[in-house]
Amino acid sequence: MPNTYNGLSVPASGQAITIKNGTFQVPDRPIIPFIEGDGTGRDIWKASRRVFDAAVHCAYGGKRQVEWFEIFAGEKAFQKFSQWLPDDTVAAVKAFRVAIKGPLTTPVGGGIRSLNVALRQILDLYACVRPVKYYSGVPSPVTKPENMDLIIFRENTEDVYAGIEFQQGTPEAAKLIGFLKNELGKTVRSDSGVGIKPMSVFGSQRLVRKGIRYAIEHGKTVVTLVHKGNIQKFTEGAFRDWGYQVAKQEFGDRCITEDELYKPPYNGKLPAGKILVNDRIADSMFQQVLTRAREYQVVCTPNLNGDYLSDACAAQVGGLGMAPGANLSDEYAFFEATHGTAPKYADQDVINPGSVLLSGVMMFQALGWSEAASLIENGLARTIQQKRVTYDLERLLPGATKLKTSEFANAIIENLQQ
Repeated sequence: MPNTYNGLSVPASGQAITIKNGTFQVPDRPIIPFIEGDGTGRDIWKASRRVFDAAVHCAYGGKRQVEWFEIFAGEKAFQKFSQWLPDDTVAAVKAFRVAIKGPLTTPVGGGIRSLNVALRQILDLYACVRPVKYYSGVPSPVTKPENMDLIIFRENTEDVYAGIEFQQGTPEAAKLIGFLKNELGKTVRSDSGVGIKPMSVFGSQRLVRKGIRYAIEHGKTVVTLVHKGNIQKFTEGAFRDWGYQVAKQEFGDRCITEDELYKPPYNGKLPAGKILVNDRIADSMFQQVLTRAREYQVVCTPNLNGDYLSDACAAQVGGLGMAPGANLSDEYAFFEATHGTAPKYADQDVINPGSVLLSGVMMFQALGWSEAASLIENGLARTIQQKRVTYDLERLLPGATKLKTSEFANAIIENLQQ
């Protein structure tokens, strides 16, 4: 393993996380790469890191400690190396297995369509995992936000993320439209832009497999496949069918389908230890998470549906400022803020760091450091209940005290220390 990445020395006092039989092997002083992020990322990362370090110290009294190691992507990388995503950054994530980042800008012009998408595809981070949970006191547009407590597994490498597009009026678009008409008998208007969305058995099934395994490991009883298979039968509909195949062929002793549930011997009653696997049409699911959120626990979706659904669910529990996220493969884990860079607020010390903080909770849970994870989560929840919040929540909370990003971190640290 190299001693430097992007010209920075690896912390000598830390050790790399390894993996054995699909499980992270975590030393007491793991080296964890971080990308602070662009725009507001600088403020929220500084605040979040202080909370992380305080929680680890409170939980373990110095016996454990994260050795943070900065890596680069986005604007800072371009300024330093004239590259949006240096090779050393990817190499460092591969070397140390687990990383965390703030929001990244989307480069203007050619080269990389999206840095986030590029990282996911290069590292094969095939599962975008988005927990959606309500914390008491957070303003919400719905009457019972506490009913929302689910986790979304969104396929992260196929569908529109692997989409192939040809602009209207180009020779490539004309050639594809001609092929569709002449070879396949399908008529597309000649002035159309055209796109292809690939979805595979392999990609769909490994995503659903991960969702079902999560349900088993965390005592969940419902896994829902969300799709638009009533219209797109051979992509979205196939995702549903392939998901059911995984449930029956690989987890048949634990899973039953909704059709089976309402037939003998179950007659509508889910036996103890069993997991119900059902499916919902995407547009119906948007209604369901508003009116019947309690019925859903683990949700597995193709890429685009999951993108829409995760943000719509987050809106019910405080918005993207309170929405954590992780991008996972079988070998790597990259945790991230789920919101944008908001450049007009950069370096003003005003943005809610909740997304990065809760992504850190996910990270510590993945490391097996559940005590630190609980301290962060409870400290954040207690601070919100005290109505000591950043401007995004303060403007919606009567009687709240508006804090800067750094002050909000201070308040959380005070609470977790108690």
